[in-house]
Amino acid sequence: MLGLHDNRLTSGVADSVPVKQPKSYFVKSYGCQMNVYDAERMGELLEADGLSPAATQAEADLVVLNTCHIREKASEKVYSEIGRIEKAGRKSGERSMIAVAGCVAQAEGAEIAARAPAVDLIVGPQAYHRLPEMVGAAVKGERRVDTDLPTLEKFTALGTARKAAPSSFLTVQEGCDKFCTYCVVPYTRGAEVSRPANVLIEETRKLADGGAREIVLLGQNVNAYRDASGTGFADLIARVANIPGIARIRYMTSHPADMTDELIAAHGEIDALMPFLHLPVQSGSDRILKAMNRSHTADSYLKSIDALRRIRPDMAISGDFIVGFPGETEAEFEDTLEIVRRTNYAQAYSFKYSPRPGTPAAEMADQIDETVKVDRLARLQALLNDQQLAFNAATVDTATDVLLERPGKHAGQLIGKTPWLQSVHLYADGAKIGDIVTAHIESAGPNSLAGILQERKAA
Repeated sequence: MLGLHDNRLTSGVADSVPVKQPKSYFVKSYGCQMNVYDAERMGELLEADGLSPAATQAEADLVVLNTCHIREKASEKVYSEIGRIEKAGRKSGERSMIAVAGCVAQAEGAEIAARAPAVDLIVGPQAYHRLPEMVGAAVKGERRVDTDLPTLEKFTALGTARKAAPSSFLTVQEGCDKFCTYCVVPYTRGAEVSRPANVLIEETRKLADGGAREIVLLGQNVNAYRDASGTGFADLIARVANIPGIARIRYMTSHPADMTDELIAAHGEIDALMPFLHLPVQSGSDRILKAMNRSHTADSYLKSIDALRRIRPDMAISGDFIVGFPGETEAEFEDTLEIVRRTNYAQAYSFKYSPRPGTPAAEMADQIDETVKVDRLARLQALLNDQQLAFNAATVDTATDVLLERPGKHAGQLIGKTPWLQSVHLYADGAKIGDIVTAHIESAGPNSLAGILQERKAA
C-alpha cells in the first residue's frame, strides 16, 4: 500500500485552479466519536500553526475531510465531497486546499492519490500529528501520503495541552485485535494500544482545570484497556473519578467480551460513572455472531446486562446492530428482535450489512438480497424507536441532573445531557454552560427532552 511515513509525491494536480494559501481551516468529520476527538486535535494542531477556524467549509482555505470507513459507500461520499470542493473552486477561480484524513485515507491512500489528483495531502488516523508539516509541504507543491501507524508517538507529539469542553473526550485506547469479519478497523487503526495511565490522569487534570465536568473515555475497544504497567480499565476509571472537578465519567465503545467482573462492579461503586452503557451486540443469533467472529453469545451478552442492572437498576443500554449479514435467515433475524425485547434499549444504532473490501465477510456466500435487508432494518428500527421513545417518555414529570453543554437555538435556551445521555432543552436563567442543574422534565420526544430549571448544583 502506498503511504509509508513521509512518502512524497510530485504535485501533478490535474486541475489548473490555483489553490488557496491556507490561513483558515475547516474539519468535516464522518462517523464515530473517535473521529470527533481526532477532529478536535487536528484543529488544535492547525491553530497552533497559525490557522484560524472557519465558520463554514465554504469559507475555509484548507478543508480536512476526516473520514470513516465503517458506513456504506464511505469512500464514494469522500469523492463526492472532493468533487464539490473542486467545482466551487472552478467557479470562484481559486479552490480550497484538500486534505483527506481518517480511516478511508488509511485504507485507500493509494487509490485516492490516483483517482483524485486535486487532493493535496492524505494522512491516516495515527499520523495526523504530522498534519501541519504536511500542509507546509503542500504549500510548496509537495503532495504527501502518510499512513504510518505510530499510535503512541502520535499522542506523545500531541501532548496533553487541550481545549476543555464541559463534556470532554479522552482517547485512552486505539486499535482493535478482535477482527470481526465485517470490519475494517483492525486494518485502518492498527493493533490495540493503551496509553499510559499516568499520562491520561495528567491530561484529565488539565481538562478539569480547564472546566471539564465530564470525561468520555474513548477507544475502539475501550474496555480492553490495559497499559504497560498493568493498570486495567476499572482501575483507570477509579483514578479518573478521584480528580477534583470531574463529576461524570462515560466510556465507549465497549466489547461484550471485555465486560469484566471488575468493570461491572465499578458501575455500582463509582458514583461518577454514569448509568449508561453503549454495548454493541450486532446480532441475537449465536450462529451469526460466530460467523461475525464476535467472541460472545447472546446468552453471555444478556448475562452482562443482567449483572449490570442488578447493581445499578437504573442502567440504560445502547447498542449496535447489523441486519442482513451473509446467510442470516428469517429465524436468526427474529433472534435479534428477541434480544432487543429482552434488553429494552434506551438508544441504538442499526445498519444493513454492506461488504467492505478486504474483509472476510465480503467473500462469504449467501449474501442477502437488498430488499430483504431493507425490510429487516425497517422492522428492527421500528422496535428500537418505540423503545427509545418509551424510555424518554418515562422521564416526564421527574427531576434529573443535567450537565449544560451548549447554547440552544433560541435566546436564553441551553442544551445539556442527563445521566442517561438524553439531550435536554431548557431555559436556565442564572445558569451557564458547564453547570450541572436539576431540571424538571416537562415533555419528551424520540430524540430529546424539554425541561425547566429547578436548582443549580454546586461545582
